[in-house]
Amino acid sequence: MSARIVLLVTSPRLPAGLLTAAAWDVVRQHPVLTGAESELVTAVRHAGAEVTVVDGSATQPLLDAMAAHGAAVWLAGPAGDESLARELGLRLARQPGLAELELMYGSWDPPGARLLDAVAVLDRLASPGGDPWKRAQTHRSLAGFLLEECYEAYDAISAGDTDALREELGDVLLQVVLHARLAEELPEGERWNVDDVAGGLVDKMIRRNPHVFAGAEAGTLEEITANWERIKRAEKARESVLDGVALSQPALALAATILDRAARVGLAVPPPLADSQVDAEARLGASLLTTVAAARQANLNPEAALRRTTLAYAEAVRAAETQPPTASPPTPR
Repeated sequence: MSARIVLLVTSPRLPAGLLTAAAWDVVRQHPVLTGAESELVTAVRHAGAEVTVVDGSATQPLLDAMAAHGAAVWLAGPAGDESLARELGLRLARQPGLAELELMYGSWDPPGARLLDAVAVLDRLASPGGDPWKRAQTHRSLAGFLLEECYEAYDAISAGDTDALREELGDVLLQVVLHARLAEELPEGERWNVDDVAGGLVDKMIRRNPHVFAGAEAGTLEEITANWERIKRAEKARESVLDGVALSQPALALAATILDRAARVGLAVPPPLADSQVDAEARLGASLLTTVAAARQANLNPEAALRRTTLAYAEAVRAAETQPPTASPPTPR
């Protein structure tokens, strides 16, 4: 076998020592060099391999180790050490036949691995020595930001802008992770963390999707939805069909949600009549609720309908702003 240098790249987001069988084979059979001490270096040493930490340029030490043993392994750092790979590549290109350069992945980032980075970054920002603004926040002070970021994500969806949606969902995720980090500072018995958030979500999804996780009959979409609602009711001891409705949502959406909840259990409660109300605001509210009920009967979303028309009106306002002002009529003499 020709002489070779193996660049061993691993995921910094996995536990140290979690390597493929092929990676363990090369680190046990050949001299290993690296640029710095790390948990992975410690794990490799504990497995019986010899690891040398190189201070400065690693190209010549790698070539020397390869010449002495027929092969050498470079245990790359968290960033992958691309500059060393380029330097080695240029050196071997100038000296064909000196050695083969092999890139080996000892481990890969699993799906969702960058979420671990998000948790680590927010932990750093919200810890002593981090960002004073974030450390000063509370769940209540951040509430408006969470709502704003959700609206911006909604705007991106409405615009069909998937690039903007990706960015806005990142801002929503920031809020989720920051709230979870702040919850770690709550008094004993009240605190929780991001793993509790994720764990609760996973458990809920498994419980509410038995057709996926428990081998239950899938059925139609309507049957799956009905089963979801049955499981949800069994999980939460609620006294009213309206329990759990987000009362802070926009009024049109709130009205539509309450009308829908009542209809689900067959409650035929007519909205109040506008003419029977005692003041102008109550009459307007009753009239709007009647309009929302009519929209629901027509299978229309009143919130989306008003938003669409209002945005169109906003464009008309913008267009009017660009028009030259109308000349004033001449003053009669």
